[in-house]
Amino acid sequence: MFRIPGIPGKDLCDSHLGVSRRDILRVGGASILGLTLNNVLRGQAAAAAAPAAGAGRAGWGKAKHVLMVYLQGGPSHLDLWDPKENVPDNVRSAFKNIPTKVAGKQFTEILPKLAQVNDKFTMINSMSYTPNGLFNHTAAIYQIMTGYTTDKVSPSGQLEPPSPKDFPNFGSNIIRLKPMDEPMLPFVMLPRPLQESNVVGKGGSAGFLGKAYDPYTLYPDGDDLDLGKMDRIKIDDLQLRPDLFSVRLQRRAKLRTAIDAQMPAIEKAVENLSMDQYYSQALNLIASGRARDAFALDRETDQMRDRYGRNTFGQSCLLARRLLEAGTRVVEVIWPKVANSDNHSWDHHVGLTERMKNKSGPMLDQGLSALFADLESNGLLDETIVVALGEFGRSPEKGVSTSGNGNSADGRDHWPYCYTAIVGGAGIKRGYVHGKSDKTGSSPAENPVHPTELLATIYHSMGIDPETIVYNHLNQPRELVKAKPVTQLFA
Repeated sequence: MFRIPGIPGKDLCDSHLGVSRRDILRVGGASILGLTLNNVLRGQAAAAAAPAAGAGRAGWGKAKHVLMVYLQGGPSHLDLWDPKENVPDNVRSAFKNIPTKVAGKQFTEILPKLAQVNDKFTMINSMSYTPNGLFNHTAAIYQIMTGYTTDKVSPSGQLEPPSPKDFPNFGSNIIRLKPMDEPMLPFVMLPRPLQESNVVGKGGSAGFLGKAYDPYTLYPDGDDLDLGKMDRIKIDDLQLRPDLFSVRLQRRAKLRTAIDAQMPAIEKAVENLSMDQYYSQALNLIASGRARDAFALDRETDQMRDRYGRNTFGQSCLLARRLLEAGTRVVEVIWPKVANSDNHSWDHHVGLTERMKNKSGPMLDQGLSALFADLESNGLLDETIVVALGEFGRSPEKGVSTSGNGNSADGRDHWPYCYTAIVGGAGIKRGYVHGKSDKTGSSPAENPVHPTELLATIYHSMGIDPETIVYNHLNQPRELVKAKPVTQLFA
């Protein structure tokens, strides 16, 4: 069934199009390939050029790609990369301090491999925000992923499920404003969704931008404790059926072109949307095999796969590198364990010492250190801004409750007032420590950085003005993020 709109109107975000995407054309059951990738690609050319307000400032437009390593759950800065000495026993980490490649900077013994590559990135030891319903994971995750807080935050911080009215994930904004010019997936999220309890995917979608800008999600089967599930990646929608060869695919494209030629009214309605271009991009993506090849982890040597770690996080980092090499604009690697849970989660309310030493710590150390070294060796670090952080840190004092959760004597609660982020690549200073926490890691002693400022820095690095206006579901103008970039991070 064809439906052609009768009333042109302002698009939610792309006013220059003149007609709402939702009302342009609906073709029921007409998908030749049975895919949704063309919908993803269709959105890429719809963006207006971002203003160049940041041009000339340090770091502007240095990045071609963004890699977010998101440590959902909130890792303890005091037990990883901002340890303290000469503090009370209930504040001091159980782990010994070790030197790093950066003179005067120490990590804990949990990160021996990262300690050997921290001359490749910047440490921000003064991440900080004052919670406003953001003491729990989902609300805090939404803030760092979108740059905004939601109106519906309960006292516990829990949110309503994802909604088309949500603010977009930063990756969705980037691929809209920096559309792809080659047949490759623009935005990939793996190996699991953002999640706290039964709130799944909040902050991980394109929200009011529309599904055309949603990430391609690669969530292999298996629960969070199945550390080998990356060996069972399924990319069915990137596969050609055994009986459907490229020649037949191209013939079908020609048939579609012939049909379109008999539909002048529809062509007139969508002439500004370049529908054939979007279809061709999706077709080229499938036929070229570029995306399928990027997902083929078995093409890496055993030595390389071992280097990253034979677990979900390590193999996700390796896959992220392959996607960047293939041209993907934005990759988000989500820590492979739901935020509020046990075992190798970062939500260490109880049993922090054993869990961090034997589960979460070694996976982070091996996977992230290999990623930085690998990106450096193949030249990708120069054009990729890499960010690694959680939604908050952990309380300096052990065994206390800051969020209403129970904590053992060997556990730390949520702490948004001060924590650490790693930022590297694309002109970011190397071996630099930005900001400083106080003597107990409780608050910034200098140069505090708000999560929204870090998002603004990512946009700036991509050559996008953080204050670029988008229109929400009510056609109301909103900035990408209400913050300025931290240009001191750039060399």
